[in-house]
Amino acid sequence: MAHKYRVQNPVNNEVLETFETATDEQIQDILSRSEKAFETWRQTSYEERAQIVSKAGQLLKERANELAEIAAKEMGKPVPEGAWEMEFSGDILQYYADHAAEHSADKKIDVPGGSAVVRRLPLGTLLGIMPWNFPVYQIARFAGPNLMNGNCIILKHADITPKSAAAFEQLLKDAGLPDGVYINVYATHDQIETIIAHPSVQGVSLTGSERAGAKIAEIAGRNLKKVVLELGGTDPYVILDAADVKAAAQEAWDKRISNAGQACTSNKRIIVLEDIYDQFVDEMVAIAEGYSKGDPSAPGAGEYFPMSSRHAAEGLHEQVQRAVAAGANLRTGGEIDETTAYFSPAVLTDVPVGSESYYEEFFGPVAEIYKVASEEEAVALANDSQYGLGGAVFSDDTDRAVKVANQIETGMIHVNVGQAFSPALPFGGVKRSGFGRELSVFALDEFVNKQYLYVAD
Repeated sequence: MAHKYRVQNPVNNEVLETFETATDEQIQDILSRSEKAFETWRQTSYEERAQIVSKAGQLLKERANELAEIAAKEMGKPVPEGAWEMEFSGDILQYYADHAAEHSADKKIDVPGGSAVVRRLPLGTLLGIMPWNFPVYQIARFAGPNLMNGNCIILKHADITPKSAAAFEQLLKDAGLPDGVYINVYATHDQIETIIAHPSVQGVSLTGSERAGAKIAEIAGRNLKKVVLELGGTDPYVILDAADVKAAAQEAWDKRISNAGQACTSNKRIIVLEDIYDQFVDEMVAIAEGYSKGDPSAPGAGEYFPMSSRHAAEGLHEQVQRAVAAGANLRTGGEIDETTAYFSPAVLTDVPVGSESYYEEFFGPVAEIYKVASEEEAVALANDSQYGLGGAVFSDDTDRAVKVANQIETGMIHVNVGQAFSPALPFGGVKRSGFGRELSVFALDEFVNKQYLYVAD
């Protein structure tokens, strides 16, 4: 039997390490350990929690390279990109250590006949289901606020990043987190259902595909458990004008190729006004053709890296072929390696608006470019999506860009930058991109009991 949880290097498809899936007895043991840990963890002060969470943030930074090496082997992320992820994850943990106590302090409410406060109390155990694309950042933004809230966590990671999952658990232990407060679990789909149904589990947070989100929400709904879902995106990236088209193309490309294009907030639909469109497409093609294959563990300039798995590369290749069959124009790239996860950077134009391919998310290094004749057409195209995660609008005239940005229906929108990264900014979407927010102080409000205490005069 093939191991579900494994380290399979996408560079050569070689299985380097395997991990046993939990038994049903182990799942029951994990649930009771978590329940027991909550009894004491909920009583700890914000100061005590902050000390541990801050220390974990520090350890993330100290171990950035080591963790980046693991990610490179597991899902093909070049080591410098991985190191940046670990540093940012450290900042996220520190942000919650610094801000939770103040944000979650009791709030007085003026009411007649008595005095009242609203307080934020921990709920219990939460299940986190995380994806492989940012194996540490995804956990940090869930664990940071919820550990500070006094909740306990059971974490089920993607089956191709089991080593990152174990490393994060170890790091929290090394930071002094008491046993049972955070437990990494290699669970099966059936076991996930068991965990969600357990009375001590109070909520589920999932980052992943729309399909996975719908499935988990269904199970959670049946069990009356709250969910936070961060799902897919087909983020619009609108270029209204550019004095320097070459630079605009390079900036758009750098955003698209980051993490081999496997980011939910990647600029999946690049929408360009017609007067600069032809030159922009030519520049994108030239950039794409300038790349050569690289090794994520020893990356060089002008290189592209494998996707997370052979399975992912095959899926993307099939998607691109379907788009071409529907009338899209593959200008360059889109070639899959014979046996590995390498997929050459592609430029795709003329995808028929309204076609099945048009509404799909291309989760990989494919720059999809659309030509529009006006700002109105750009806005209509940007909003013609089943998703609503992030997006960006570019113009040499900032006011013009803001005017267009104000009309785009997403959870996050940027002007003159592809994406802003800060723990203080709330992350999440609308439409089929999910609901709830991660990061910022808003994440602290997702899984708490906002209880009021009223004392009569």
